[in-house]
Amino acid sequence: MLIDNVKIKIRSGDGGNGCVSFRREKYVPKGGPNGGDGGKGGNVIFKADNSLATLIDFRYNRIYKAQNGKHGLGGDKTGRSGDDIIVLVPCGSIIKNAATGKVLADLVENGDSYLAALGGKGGKGNARFATSTNQAPRFAEPGIKGEEMEIEIELKLIADVGLVGLPNAGKSTLISKISAAKPKIADYPFTTLQPNLGIVKYKDYQSFVVADIPGLIEGAHTGKGLGIRFLKHIERTRVLVFLLDSSTIPYNENRKEDYEVLINELGSYDKTLLEKPRIICFSKTDTLSDEQKKDLSRIKFTTSKSKVKIPILKISAVTGENLKKLLDEIWMLLRQ
Repeated sequence: MLIDNVKIKIRSGDGGNGCVSFRREKYVPKGGPNGGDGGKGGNVIFKADNSLATLIDFRYNRIYKAQNGKHGLGGDKTGRSGDDIIVLVPCGSIIKNAATGKVLADLVENGDSYLAALGGKGGKGNARFATSTNQAPRFAEPGIKGEEMEIEIELKLIADVGLVGLPNAGKSTLISKISAAKPKIADYPFTTLQPNLGIVKYKDYQSFVVADIPGLIEGAHTGKGLGIRFLKHIERTRVLVFLLDSSTIPYNENRKEDYEVLINELGSYDKTLLEKPRIICFSKTDTLSDEQKKDLSRIKFTTSKSKVKIPILKISAVTGENLKKLLDEIWMLLRQ
């Protein structure tokens, strides 16, 4: 199960209190103050880890608290600083302030980190306040409290290629043929309930990651179907492959094409998605006659403002028709 949005509470450690102490030793009649400082509280740090793929762990642990600093001791002993707490998140996680919605950090690469809550500073011991006019101060500073806030973590999957299409367009079948991914495949809409990632091996030593996004329907950007939840996962992809079910698209100039529905939904969600390189694929061509395939070639698409030609392919994941050509086109766009 893909968990891609959670809210948690974090709290950095409190600083330790300073110590009030005086030196008392035999044969030392004027010992003076020797109270040590309090230790610093631990920080809360988020760190991206590529071994994680979901936020499911946060469903079971909602509170993350760093260790408090220890209080200062006599003999000018500083209290021990509290340990930091490292909160591991998948690569592609966005850290937000849950109260304001402000984006605090975007952790994309493995090892990226963000200091979310700074530990409280330790208080000064009374030895720090000794002066020529006040040689025996009987006070010390308290430690500063740590920071506390509610954090929202949003995961946007990182993939090179995003497969988009209406329900039952053949996205899951395609990703299962070109990669080792094993998504659920059935003959009813919305079989795919969460994005699937697959690593595609290209030729000898190259590879790229493909994301199968759950089917979009008209109105997805407003919350219809499953689209509004998963449209965000397309944002990080570099190339979009539009899959159109050729078995349900007879040639008709006046009919609103599935492609136009997908373009409208992507543009309504985020116009920058329309700037990505794209490939248009008619899927399930193994169900068509030669004459029907010719009809597909007559369909005119609304293309992007860019003058770059958009590849249009007829493919079949069942027979393998043009799958190699599709991978070649994807690789060429990725290299560009």
